Amino acid sequence: MKKSKEHKFATKAIHAGVDPDPFSGAVMTPIYQTSTYAQEAPGVHKGYEYARTQNPTRQALEANLAALEDGYDAICFASGMAAMDAVLRLFNPGDEIILSSDLYGGSYRLMTKVYEKYGLVSKFIDMRDLTKVEAAITPKSKLLWIETPTNPMLQLTDIQAVCAIAKKHEVLTCVDNTFASPYLQQPLKMGADMVCHSATKYLNGHSDVILGAVVVNDKKLSDDLHFVQNAVGAIPGPNDCFLVLRGIKTLHVRVKQACKNAKKIAKYLVAHPKVRNVYYPGLKTHPQYELAKRQMRKPGAMVSFDMVGDSYEAAKMMMSNTEVFTLAESLGGVESLIGHPASMTHGSIPKEERLKTGLTDSLVRLSVGIEHLDDLIADLEQALKEVKLPEDEASSIS
Repeated sequence: MKKSKEHKFATKAIHAGVDPDPFSGAVMTPIYQTSTYAQEAPGVHKGYEYARTQNPTRQALEANLAALEDGYDAICFASGMAAMDAVLRLFNPGDEIILSSDLYGGSYRLMTKVYEKYGLVSKFIDMRDLTKVEAAITPKSKLLWIETPTNPMLQLTDIQAVCAIAKKHEVLTCVDNTFASPYLQQPLKMGADMVCHSATKYLNGHSDVILGAVVVNDKKLSDDLHFVQNAVGAIPGPNDCFLVLRGIKTLHVRVKQACKNAKKIAKYLVAHPKVRNVYYPGLKTHPQYELAKRQMRKPGAMVSFDMVGDSYEAAKMMMSNTEVFTLAESLGGVESLIGHPASMTHGSIPKEERLKTGLTDSLVRLSVGIEHLDDLIADLEQALKEVKLPEDEASSIS
């Protein structure tokens, strides 16, 4: 699509990178389900040789993602973890990777269980504190891995400030933008070098694809990551790329409605007597409420909360009784999900490390979807009624 940089986000989501098929005029990008391409003569072809290296459906998705993040290029992978893995392959044994201390359990596992044994050094810090960011950087530091909002505590990092510190020390930055999506924030505009997505989540939005992507702001990073993409081969199939392209067309509409629902649900939970803490950047009580307003278009559709008494049993009882919210891992789909980070998405993180960030055994995480708000709140209400606190039991005995 010509002049995509001049168009508004909603128009980019639908049209960027997508042109009618030159062969048939098909409006939707065809699924090029092929492993190889015919050549006119050895080395003479139409720009496509082998589908691990190039695929027109994948290239359309990459062009679309680059436009949504206002980046130079996007590189797609078989999953969000494969995308993170590709970024880490840019570095060498002895290099230091500085990461948010509150982050997705799979990211923690990849760093500590896979890459540390190959010599990459990981440092986990609270990136809300800029003095800690500055202090953590040494001559061996090569990358700041920024997750914001964080999973599952919904902490925010000041992307512009942290990227400025990194640039001063000539350290690369990559922002995991999965929880926000490019509709809510665009880290490259705030100084980041790379943006990583689990496109499985909000970008696809329908819980039927596993796919990841890295969006970059310069040619060298693009070339290096395309090399890794081709050499390692952790690529998404054309059907998955097609489904993500389809999902992105409604990204802005879905996320806007999910954010509207989430804010009202967060306010409902704050007032509930069986809920102790509610973590949501759209609440004025959130310590980074002002940063969320400045950095994000809306505060997102993820909500976490602790049960009164810090009881795992109370959390388990509540999660086991929802009907509209589905007990499942993942997030970002049109349907609402409920999960228990300590035993599900963050089970790979040692308990003592989880507790340092506030991730208790009673923490419940919601991925708020686009169902009718009344049904979502009614579902939470009836599930919370099933939770028996000690005082409830005492009163029933008397």
